[in-house]
Amino acid sequence: MQSDPGYVAVHERKKSSPQNARLLERIAADAASAVIAAVAVAPAICTIDKSIVENASGKRRLVESIKHSMTELVTKPQKFFLSKTFGLVAMVYAGTYLVANTTDTFLSYKKGNEDITKVTAGTAKFAGTSSTNILLTLVKDRTFARMFGTGASKPIPLPTYALFCARDCLTILFSFNVPPALSKVLPDNIAGFSSLSTAQILAPAGCQFLSTPMHLLGLDLYNRGEKLSVKDRIQAIRANYFKSSLARIARIVPAFGIAGVLNSKCRYYMMENIERRMKNDRVALG
Repeated sequence: MQSDPGYVAVHERKKSSPQNARLLERIAADAASAVIAAVAVAPAICTIDKSIVENASGKRRLVESIKHSMTELVTKPQKFFLSKTFGLVAMVYAGTYLVANTTDTFLSYKKGNEDITKVTAGTAKFAGTSSTNILLTLVKDRTFARMFGTGASKPIPLPTYALFCARDCLTILFSFNVPPALSKVLPDNIAGFSSLSTAQILAPAGCQFLSTPMHLLGLDLYNRGEKLSVKDRIQAIRANYFKSSLARIARIVPAFGIAGVLNSKCRYYMMENIERRMKNDRVALG
């Protein structure tokens, strides 16, 4: 009877049922890790993003804007955490890390890989995370530009959208795909960090020296229109490049450095617990 194909098929489904049953738990762990990471770093990112936009528009100087946001965070925390700006930032990074996490989960599930804690760095993750991050960041940046820019609210020009897309693709590449490769050439246990954790901080931070001009040009096109000369654009970017680069490093380290490490650690421990229970289920089923 055991040679009957129908019996074998049913038996195989029963053997794989623990993994099927745990898939929703794994997705829940992916989501929980993403939200924890996003909410933990959103206050810093929200403050810096707002200051960069206000500084570029001339509404407030960079340091003045940061002080204003920090004062509100301390004196009116409920207003700060319930604000649209905080919600938009948390949405961007929770969504981005959720897609990154679930991509790893579904790739592992599809291959039947026993190591469900594995982190990938392939094309699928880049395509998913970059498209998600670009879409959500454009929503956030459009709202920030309208809230904290100069003059009346106006449509975002297409060149600004294109520059923001290029900026975000570069950031995603350096945040999710470069760190695994970079970690192979870095020493382990730097100041208590693993080589991967160190790479997750260094790669996106270094990327900002390349992406900041795209960001500043996009904001300048929005704030001053598209009819200015190339010389005027270069002068505007040069005037704000260094401090904006440092500000963007200060925001990207929490966004894809600290949040990346926190997301990875949370997901690893949650998945490790789920994997242990999956093994117990397999043993129970024989």
